[in-house]
Amino acid sequence: MKPNIEELRKKYMDNPPEGMTSKDIRRMSEEELLDMDYFLNEDDLFADEAGVEGFYIF
Repeated sequence: MKPNIEELRKKYMDNPPEGMTSKDIRRMSEEELLDMDYFLNEDDLFADEAGVEGFYIF
């Protein structure tokens, strides 16, 4: 499922990540925008694993 790029672009132009400006977001390619969104939300991808710390072998 491909997210709506223009909605994503508007989201980040309205509230740019730290160190970026709306102008930077406007100039980004679709791939760059999707990559940025992925890395900014990477922690959310593993949210259902919350509470699991470390690696256990029994």
